[in-house]
Amino acid sequence: MRYSRAEYAKMLAAQHEVARAEEDYDRLRAAYVEVAHNEPGHEVALAMIGADMDRAHAHLQALVGLSQMPFTHDPSKTLAPEVTREPAEKEKESA
Repeated sequence: MRYSRAEYAKMLAAQHEVARAEEDYDRLRAAYVEVAHNEPGHEVALAMIGADMDRAHAHLQALVGLSQMPFTHDPSKTLAPEVTREPAEKEKESA
């Protein structure tokens, strides 16, 4: 089977993007393991790296065509309703 130049370029770009996503995930995973091993009490760093690692994994899943796991979420979508609410609504909830 032969590809046209445009199809071949798209295929190479997709392979490059998947490879870059895998490298990002592996890099974040290595950072998480290193922090967990060297500074296990640094919970904030572990949480931040873990969140980035989850996003990288979700991006990698989307690139290869897998559906997201039910527990995977995008923090921007989770926080979007909170950010767009009116200040008066927030005050009512806190009272």
